[in-house]
Amino acid sequence: MFFHVIACEIAFRELCHAASQSQNLVDFDFLTQGYHDIPGAGRAEIQKRIDAVPAGRYDAILLGYGLCSSILPGLTTAHTPLVIPRAHDCITFFLGSKERYRKCFDARPGTYYYTSGWLECATRRRGTGATWDGASLPAGTKDSIKATYYEEWVKKYGESQADYLLTEMNRWADSYTHGTLIHFDLVQHLKLNEQVRQICAERGWQYDEIPGDLRLLHQLLAGEWPESDFLIVSPGQTVIATNDERIIGVAPASSNGPTAA
Repeated sequence: MFFHVIACEIAFRELCHAASQSQNLVDFDFLTQGYHDIPGAGRAEIQKRIDAVPAGRYDAILLGYGLCSSILPGLTTAHTPLVIPRAHDCITFFLGSKERYRKCFDARPGTYYYTSGWLECATRRRGTGATWDGASLPAGTKDSIKATYYEEWVKKYGESQADYLLTEMNRWADSYTHGTLIHFDLVQHLKLNEQVRQICAERGWQYDEIPGDLRLLHQLLAGEWPESDFLIVSPGQTVIATNDERIIGVAPASSNGPTAA
């Protein structure tokens, strides 16, 4: 099969690894990380990328996004089926299933998870080492955050709102107690554990590691889409949030009510 993948750059290495082991052909379209903070703009950008896919060229359009602050509801497709993992956010991609993510969250909710993407995205984009939420930065690096995002926020929202966002971002990061590296052998050479240990030490968090699981991403690119883990959106349907264990469902384009999907 021939797939077009629209995904967040947060999963760049992991998706490319899965593609290298898939029998299918894959075209990638990676979007800049951070749209989960502005879901309206993110949804519009993803829809634009979906609309740009030529009719009849691909067997399916695969989305490398979770619900991510309601970035998915409202998406639709005119001609090519959409396939979307059932995931609250991208951490599900790296833990292998929504069930495992839920188990980890219930066991220790005050945990910030790290992967290569979380550590590399901002560096790839700006070369500063800062991330959109600031939690991969050492404590006390407010000036670095301001240098990368504050001026941008001022232009978009005004100085007062920019100050508020900066304050809330720091407060949000301070609510965590643990930093956990989701470990994959494929990125062991990057020595991510050293980076995360330093972050945790400077933030006063406890550090640990758990093994990652790319089962969900491998299934996505292999064309193996069990209903329990994936939503298939047919032309004319619209993605909705189901607010239950399914996470996402579909509704006819003219309806606000969920279907059985």
